[in-house]
Amino acid sequence: MKTVVHIVDDDESYRTATARLLSAHGLRVEIHESGDQFLARLPACEPGCILLDLQMPGQSGLQIQRRLCELAPLLPVVFLTGEGDVKASVEAMKAGAKDFLEKSSSTAALMGAIDRALVQYERQLAEHDRLQALRALVAGLSPREAEVFRLLIRGRLNKQIAYALGVSERTVKVHRHQVMEKLGVRSLAEAVSIAANIGLIDQETASAAG
Repeated sequence: MKTVVHIVDDDESYRTATARLLSAHGLRVEIHESGDQFLARLPACEPGCILLDLQMPGQSGLQIQRRLCELAPLLPVVFLTGEGDVKASVEAMKAGAKDFLEKSSSTAALMGAIDRALVQYERQLAEHDRLQALRALVAGLSPREAEVFRLLIRGRLNKQIAYALGVSERTVKVHRHQVMEKLGVRSLAEAVSIAANIGLIDQETASAAG
């Protein structure tokens, strides 16, 4: 699916002109006259990036950005403003905005910002999909396998796991083999890496266990 550039701006002439410009460059565009309207449409919005006006009636661009961090964290934000507000720029970038441009910026600057944002989106989507796939693998473990996995990734030995679960070491070895098979890994270090990636353990624990 081709990505979309969402223009969120209360200035009708600006959003219309910008939409025409971007369409002429082969980009798909959707326009929204306010941040509130965009948030209302968000569940049905197609993925891509957002050109977000800093100052709008209702919720400001920064307020909308904070909501997007919760509702659509993969969508990169490029802020647009008619005023060179350094303080707002710093706050926006700290909150995760991809770029901050004045509306008077050149077409080349605007297109460059959009290109960077769309590349960021594709990277974040790929990483999101990768982590979702890893979570699905872990979710596919049986309850007993999940128990063994949680102890393995914390560096417990087979005999320690057997004692903790009240089973034989031989049984632990069978479950351990099944865990490795289901996760598609060949070593404990790889299993630990999966756990660290999806947040089951922190990197410090992962380093000690692996």
